[in-house]
Amino acid sequence: MQFVIFDFKNHIMKNFSIAIHGGAGTLVKGMMTSELEAEYKSALKLALNAGYTILENGGSAVDAVEKAVIVLEDSHLFNAGKGAVFTADETHEMDASIMEGKTLNAGAVSLICGIKNPISLAKDVMEKSEHVFLAGEGAMQFAKMNDYKIEDASYFYDEFRHNQWLEIKDTDSFQLDHAKKKDSKFGTVGAVACDVKGNIAAATSTGGMTNKKFGRVGDSPMVGAGNYANNKTCAISCTGSGEFFIRGVVAYDVACLMEHKELSLEEASNEVIHKRILEIGGDGGLIAVDSKGNTAMPFNTEGMYRASKSSNGKEEVSIYK
Repeated sequence: MQFVIFDFKNHIMKNFSIAIHGGAGTLVKGMMTSELEAEYKSALKLALNAGYTILENGGSAVDAVEKAVIVLEDSHLFNAGKGAVFTADETHEMDASIMEGKTLNAGAVSLICGIKNPISLAKDVMEKSEHVFLAGEGAMQFAKMNDYKIEDASYFYDEFRHNQWLEIKDTDSFQLDHAKKKDSKFGTVGAVACDVKGNIAAATSTGGMTNKKFGRVGDSPMVGAGNYANNKTCAISCTGSGEFFIRGVVAYDVACLMEHKELSLEEASNEVIHKRILEIGGDGGLIAVDSKGNTAMPFNTEGMYRASKSSNGKEEVSIYK
């Protein structure tokens, strides 16, 4: 069934849409069992429909992306929330950010522990504080002030994630959740959406790198690098080699190409992922939406967990190229 909102004042049809991702990387068809592949697709569809239902009922893009990311954070399959990877200290440090395109309001948190849904804390930073970015102990104080439950470490324990850490724990190595090795991937989740009013939003959440040290922070919580939204151009959520995405200011770069070179959403997204980020040695992907409800999901790796759904009837749930 197709849902399209008619704007009587402006006499235009307004599409609404959502796109989500669960990380990109070395995801080669045949490497995972059909059962595991089905489990990933089911989790993606669950998150997609959770966000889409909010849009379908006239809800905001911000609420839709938060809800979709919450569902992904609650799954052990993805490197965010419950599925967060282990640090060098055998703990979990999580990052998240959210941004709305109408006002350019944004909220972000980094280096937080024990929070079930970091994306909700990022949204509270945006809506309940005068700040944009809170980190570490200060972010945890803010969480406690807002009555967040601090989960026991056992909530985040996953045998597969723990074994990933055990393999490299006594070395100087660190590992992106989908790095260039067998069964490797960049572990991030994200969502972008356009609501019936033409407002857009983006949300991104991650558990970072396995065995990371020194309080390392990637692109996910950084406005303009891993997450960005502006009604004039686009909403972007990235997944990839974080250091390179920070240096390339990837999310904002897509918006700049749209604003200043007047490229389409798809053209700008492809320019950044298939050319600009590769030129500096980075790889990964992104999801994007504009205020007309168009979506794009480019990646330069073997695969990316991704899904999209629009009121124009288009729907996709995919892993591989």
